[in-house]
Amino acid sequence: MTTTVENSTSSVRPPRRKLADAIRVLSMDAVENAGCGHPGMPMGMADIAEVLWGNYLRHNPANPLWHDRDRFVLSNGHGSMLLYAVAYLRGYPLELEEIKNFRQLGQRTAGHPERDLDIGIETTTGPLGQGFANAVGMALGEKVLAATFNRLPEHDIVNHYTYVFLGDGCMMEGISHEACSLAGTLKLGKLVAFYDDNGISIDGETDGWFTDDTPERFRAYGWHVVEDIDGHDSDNIIAAVEAARGESDRPSLLCCKTVIGYGSPNKQGTADTHGAALGADEIAATRVNLGWEHPPFVVPEDIRAAWDGTERGCDLESDWQMRFEDYARQHPKLAAEFSRRMVGERPVNWLANSSAVVDAVAGEAKDMATRKASQRALEGFAPYLPELFGGSADLTGSNNTFHSGSVVVNTDSGEGNYLHFGVREFAMAAISNGLSLHGGFIPYSGTFLVFSDYSRNALRMAALIKTQNIFVFTHDSIGLGEDGPTHQPIEHIASLRAMPNMHVWRPCDAVETAVAWRGALEKTTGPTSLILTRQSLPHVPRTADQIDAVARGGYILFDSDVEPELILIATGSEVGLAMAAARQLQSEGCRVRVVSMPCTELFDEQSESYRKHVLPLGDARRLAIEAGAADSWWRYVDGRGDVIGIARFGQSAPAAALFEEYGFTVRAVTVAAQRLLSS
Repeated sequence: MTTTVENSTSSVRPPRRKLADAIRVLSMDAVENAGCGHPGMPMGMADIAEVLWGNYLRHNPANPLWHDRDRFVLSNGHGSMLLYAVAYLRGYPLELEEIKNFRQLGQRTAGHPERDLDIGIETTTGPLGQGFANAVGMALGEKVLAATFNRLPEHDIVNHYTYVFLGDGCMMEGISHEACSLAGTLKLGKLVAFYDDNGISIDGETDGWFTDDTPERFRAYGWHVVEDIDGHDSDNIIAAVEAARGESDRPSLLCCKTVIGYGSPNKQGTADTHGAALGADEIAATRVNLGWEHPPFVVPEDIRAAWDGTERGCDLESDWQMRFEDYARQHPKLAAEFSRRMVGERPVNWLANSSAVVDAVAGEAKDMATRKASQRALEGFAPYLPELFGGSADLTGSNNTFHSGSVVVNTDSGEGNYLHFGVREFAMAAISNGLSLHGGFIPYSGTFLVFSDYSRNALRMAALIKTQNIFVFTHDSIGLGEDGPTHQPIEHIASLRAMPNMHVWRPCDAVETAVAWRGALEKTTGPTSLILTRQSLPHVPRTADQIDAVARGGYILFDSDVEPELILIATGSEVGLAMAAARQLQSEGCRVRVVSMPCTELFDEQSESYRKHVLPLGDARRLAIEAGAADSWWRYVDGRGDVIGIARFGQSAPAAALFEEYGFTVRAVTVAAQRLLSS
């Protein structure tokens, strides 16, 4: 690794303040070079970071994937230069040149890095508060894995902490309430949060809009709280961390009084340091104020040497590896299962077993709601995937996310694989992201589709980070009936389909639901949304080839003997409607094809020849049918027809009456088809 150092003959370890100043100057220099960024938080939290990495954080820069490393999350992610400075100083493979190119195109030193394990970044959220919730998920993951695999007192192969930095913005975001309330209930004693209590946000001093008694708020959640820590006094910080590490069943909030932009003589303590470069004159003054006599991006050799964590990290991992090998000799099956889960491998015989589940569902040939079919699929797949961890936002019985192998997490021991998240949709999604990012789990969680709005930004973060997470969304349309428009999703499916990296499945029966679940369980490069009905749907008979084709996202479900003149494209509850309309049209002499398209993203990934086979470019007219916003369907109609969708909110009425009112009937489809054919 190329470094810039100054020679030093001193063998005396530099003062802790000088080690922290290395973070400060690298941060202010990088932000100045970029002409934008947030120097204030790294400069203000530098002393806390120096204590955490220097005294406590168990990690190995030579192997950032070590399974039992401590996890660190930067929830106030705008302060990302703190992470880059630490990664560089600790010995991760981050070049100084990359720090100089902070926030530039093609560089790994982004303004808000989502995840980069190679340089020790577990996750760093841009949207404030979500990192805090991710950390709750990681701490939950540690507790559950420890309960599953440790054999105490001899073997504690899972025994690490989750640390998180956060600021006033994270505290003001509502997700902090959702996630931290649950963290206290779950008794996550190995979660330690450092609150950068500097009283400054972008608009200035926060006492005009944030006067919460934060310590009492967290005590009410069941947290251990240390108040009024001097965030620039290493001994004070160490004492607080020691107290936190003495807690076994309470997460800890360490309220650190800091000065934003610490060291900047004319701007520290003000919003001027929050989100803008200090300027050349102020940087020069800061160097004088800190007694830092070195040019930009130059770190003296003795400071680099004191910061380097490679030797200690290798020793820590080596010790753990020896203990794990002893564990493996005494518990070989557990050790093999732990290793498999942590690297994200599917179990032996997964392909055969998962195919058998789909075949079994197809053989049952039952009409049912797809939310019920989802539970049936879970019953089939769960025995082969102990890493499945589920939950629901107070809708377990409605979402059907609880299967016969589900065990509610014991808040004392951590045993279990299912969590009642309570009415906390946003936190549920973000905590599940944290579980997935921790490793060892495939999380899934359920709520009504209309409430995906509450959790949307966490869904987006899952897609952005490309982490595996399965979102079960039931009650997918006006078909839920009498609860009315507040509960009837209209625009939600289209908006989820607009999200990059997200696979959105809307299956039409139990078979498609089982295939959708299998696809979600196998998709390791991003999240999946399963869109499921409340009402029962008819089973559709299929050939073996058609069952195989479901996994392609779109396929021919019904066809005429010759080239079709009309293609009906549908998903979910509208596939049965399309099939009934097709039979009616066929009896009237129309050459009609029905295409079921449960996952448009997968269909788009297929070869051009396959897509043209399903949707040929000939003269056939096309009619897409879905009980929701029509926006995402015009590209498949492709100027050859029309879309039957919904462009207004729903109403409170029985489902059958609503489908009649909104034009989702056999007659409405056949009339629309005949109009197309005659035009």
